[in-house]
Amino acid sequence: MSGIVDAAELRELCLAAGADDVGFAALETPGLEGEVEYVREALPSTRSLIAVCVRVGRENFRSRAASSVNTEIDTAIPVLDRIGHKISIALQDRGFRALYPSVTFPVEAQRLPSRGWTVSHKPVAVAAGLGHMGIHRCVIHPRFGSFIGLGTVLTEAVITPYSQPLEWNPCLGCYLCVAACPVGAIHNDGSFDFNSCYAHTYNQFVNNFADWVETMADSADLDDYNARMSPRETTQQSRRQYRSGYCVAVCPAGSEVIGPYLDDRKKHLQQVLRPLQRKPENVYVSPGSNAENHVQKMFRAKTVRHVDSGIMPPDGIDAAPEAR
Repeated sequence: MSGIVDAAELRELCLAAGADDVGFAALETPGLEGEVEYVREALPSTRSLIAVCVRVGRENFRSRAASSVNTEIDTAIPVLDRIGHKISIALQDRGFRALYPSVTFPVEAQRLPSRGWTVSHKPVAVAAGLGHMGIHRCVIHPRFGSFIGLGTVLTEAVITPYSQPLEWNPCLGCYLCVAACPVGAIHNDGSFDFNSCYAHTYNQFVNNFADWVETMADSADLDDYNARMSPRETTQQSRRQYRSGYCVAVCPAGSEVIGPYLDDRKKHLQQVLRPLQRKPENVYVSPGSNAENHVQKMFRAKTVRHVDSGIMPPDGIDAAPEAR
């Protein structure tokens, strides 16, 4: 066995497994330096990374109903895991070691509060030519735009030829994601407030779940607990939910997405952006943060709720395992 896999043949295998697009990157590809330690911890013989993406339903993401967004995410994640499983088994049958890390939670909890995930799917996707990071810190695919889910397969096989990074960035610079973000995490100058995004979007994950448990433990009685936590928030703990994702919902980039936006930009604002801006909802922020000030200034229909900002380090949302 030569240890080499033909890229064209492997691409067909990945598409047959259910991927909508795929790319290949060597572990030493520039931009992946931060992944090497964690990848080799998972599979020491790793030489190549296979980045896969699947499309997600745009209207589910654009809905004001949080359940629709979460249903789409919960549908895409098992699909990505099954694709990773199929690719890994196919490589295994050919004599190559291969491993597919979790697309999202669970993570390696023993490593918290440092990085808990095995591989950051977003930089791998960029290195493998599946798109570029927009200012909202999501990968934008040239065809499917921001409406994708990402996964990665690690393998000891050498893939030839490797994919090349996309030479242009599909991000339009329209700043609709800036206008939609309820916590003001995305800035016109390209900077990004990771902590504000994390505290709200992943409110029910890891540390913020612990924050809820601590609220229960600290409450003197049921009345005290109900004064701190609404019945709706208590009910929501029964099923973890991603919050927001509005940056993806309003993004018009991608050749299969951009048409209606170019045809009638005002209609896009009225039908997609404005309903999310005007949606009454809780927004979770650290006390005294810029996010709290942003909500109070820009979104009068939304209610500020204070939470612990978290135990995760501010490595940047581009490192987060979720592929919104």
